[in-house]
Amino acid sequence: MAKCKRCGKGGLFHKVSTQGLCKDCERIIALEADEQRLRENIEQGKAAYEKVKNTYAEINEKKQELYNALVAKAQKDALAAIAGEIDKKNVELQAVSHQVEERTNQLNQLIEEQGKTQKTITTNATKLLKAQTLFKSVQHSAKRYFDEVSVSRDILNESTIEADELLSTTVKLKFNLMDVRELRKRYNQNNKIIQELLVKYEARYTNKANAAIYKLMVIALEAELQNILYNLKYSKLDKAVKDVKAMTAKYQLIASEGNQIIAPTITKFIGEIEYLFIEAINIEYEYYIQQERIKEEQRALREQMKQEAAEQKRLEEERKKVEREEQKYKDEIASAQNQLALAATEAKDTLLIKQLEARIAKMQSQLDEVENKKEDIIKLEHGKAGHIYIISNLGSFGDSVFKIGMTRRTVPQERIDELGDASVPFRFDIHSLIFSDNAPELENQLHKRLHNKRVNKINLRKEFFHATIDELEELVYSLEPSAEFNRTMLAEQYYQSMAVDEVPETVNMASNKDDDDDEETD
Repeated sequence: MAKCKRCGKGGLFHKVSTQGLCKDCERIIALEADEQRLRENIEQGKAAYEKVKNTYAEINEKKQELYNALVAKAQKDALAAIAGEIDKKNVELQAVSHQVEERTNQLNQLIEEQGKTQKTITTNATKLLKAQTLFKSVQHSAKRYFDEVSVSRDILNESTIEADELLSTTVKLKFNLMDVRELRKRYNQNNKIIQELLVKYEARYTNKANAAIYKLMVIALEAELQNILYNLKYSKLDKAVKDVKAMTAKYQLIASEGNQIIAPTITKFIGEIEYLFIEAINIEYEYYIQQERIKEEQRALREQMKQEAAEQKRLEEERKKVEREEQKYKDEIASAQNQLALAATEAKDTLLIKQLEARIAKMQSQLDEVENKKEDIIKLEHGKAGHIYIISNLGSFGDSVFKIGMTRRTVPQERIDELGDASVPFRFDIHSLIFSDNAPELENQLHKRLHNKRVNKINLRKEFFHATIDELEELVYSLEPSAEFNRTMLAEQYYQSMAVDEVPETVNMASNKDDDDDEETD
């Protein structure tokens, strides 16, 4: 019984070469040798390129040295001697320039050869990827081959396929992945490997009956794969993979029981084709992942636009309110100034004049505060100013998840209180509140630094990140050295809840409502 000395696979019908290797191992060794040879060629090309580059630099340096020598000698010698020397050096310079030109041409040729070599590497990388896929398929088949036969029956029994579903249509359907260029390319490459595998195994059946069984099985397998791919939806990947395994187990069982002679070959074939079918499902499922990401981003964008519109409306109302308050102070100041002028003209007592002056000064101070508030509102309404907040919720998300967001409200605590409403069990703790004239840019920098630590990797507008207090503190100070950062997670209600074994019966909805009102007031 032949056995491969490399992978160890063997069997009665397993063929090995004179070197004791199976065809798969020979192909892998040949691919590894090709890869090594390509790598050596690249290294030789790089070495030659560096050598020419260094030679070119030396020639340029030598050219400058010769020129400097000519200049120094021209200052010392007579005009006649200088002319002769210059002629001589010019000849040398022309020779050097010619040599530089030759070296430049050689360098350009090497660069061109390097480009061709890079293209060859890319082509061979594609071939290598194809070989790796085939190798994984063979590995999957080998592992599956040595599993217990009962596994196939268990998978088949778990499926809900009825007897009348054994034959299905062979109509070719258009899948969603075909609308994405990258996924279409990956799917076509995987499908090409499938077709090559089908042709390879078809050649093994010389008996007409066995060949007919194989062809019918292939038609049925492809049709059922089409059906599974067509019915694939978001969050249904595990079910689709399970359906593929049930399908392949079914056909392996039917073909093996129909003809025990071809059972080993069928088992190996089913193992390889099963891996490639699952890969096709993974590629199609990637489309739904991308679509779900787009949906989430669009949904978040609409919500953001809605919030910004509400924020603009609220700022406008605040501005109008402040303007009315501003006008009231101006009217009061004008009235007091008129009284002061009248009192000064009529030479009334100085006590009244001092009281009016004090009143005017106080109202002017209040007017200044109102005007400053108005400027802040206008800046928030028309500019990019706003507050960046970094908050945590220990009881809801743990001690390593933080939300980093932006608000343009004049009182940012209002936005943080909204986030801690009934959607989460506990209120948020504030670790940093940073005012910035360009809040969107600061927020973008913080998000960019923590991009790989996002909690939601599908909807990038969800602003929760995995991080530690130390990381966030260092990040905040690196971007805004003057900012304040609070390291403490207070989490009062969370710790109080942990200390209570059971909720007292005296607690009622009315008292809870009062507590909520108190929180909003704070």
